[in-house]
Amino acid sequence: MKYLRLLVLMVLAILPHISTAQTGYQVISFEDGGTIKGTVKWQGTLPHLAMLDLNKDPQVCDPLGQKHRDLERLLVSPNHGVANTVVYLRNVTRGKAMDLPPARRSLNQKSCRYEPHMLLVPVDGILTVKSSDPLLHTVHMQGSADYNLPFTAEGQQITRTMNRDGVVSLRCNAGHVWMNGEMIVAKHPYYAVTDQDGNFELTNVPPGDYEIVAWHEGWRVVGESALYDLATQAKVKRPVFSDPIMWSKPVKVAPREAVDVDFTLEEHSPQMAQGH
Repeated sequence: MKYLRLLVLMVLAILPHISTAQTGYQVISFEDGGTIKGTVKWQGTLPHLAMLDLNKDPQVCDPLGQKHRDLERLLVSPNHGVANTVVYLRNVTRGKAMDLPPARRSLNQKSCRYEPHMLLVPVDGILTVKSSDPLLHTVHMQGSADYNLPFTAEGQQITRTMNRDGVVSLRCNAGHVWMNGEMIVAKHPYYAVTDQDGNFELTNVPPGDYEIVAWHEGWRVVGESALYDLATQAKVKRPVFSDPIMWSKPVKVAPREAVDVDFTLEEHSPQMAQGH
């Protein structure tokens, strides 16, 4: 029994070091953190955006009789703010504890639409997925997660652990080919998703020099992929989107001060190498 207690104590002692090694990020205590805030704005003429026919389960998927659905891959406000852009610090290794917003860790399927469109979940964090629709859905994940979650009843809820950082694409395999969303699984807390006006804020950042990155999902439809509707076994086609856009800037954070960083996005924005 004495040796068992010793073994347990040894394991508990090394767990924090294992966690740090796995994520490459260490939580530290500091009192002089600064803030990075800014906007992502669209520049130039807006592109023509594809819409898909709401051609299945219209009583649930199209309660307003709109017939078509915007794929929500590029949302630009009247003041040119770009929503759903992920802004984060690249290769940051130390700082505050994980505090990503709870609203970005839960996905709802409502009227055959993913809410929210952009998810932000910490590594080893729990993603909660539910369905508010009384019909068959699946949440098929590709990328840093490969779950395929079936939903057969209104109110059903499933949770899964996201144990690999990176990008995860979300799609429905039950014939609702317009349903799409993206998820970033983050290994540190310095991530934000721009609001409907393109605003973002990163708080309590340790003073220092950083690279700040803006990431936006691809919005152009560049092809189609064929699959079988799980409900009907009919062959359907789902849109394939262009690659995400990434761009970055250097930023210096001073103790207890706020710094502004603004990004512009356009149809042919230059792309940098992937990586978080």
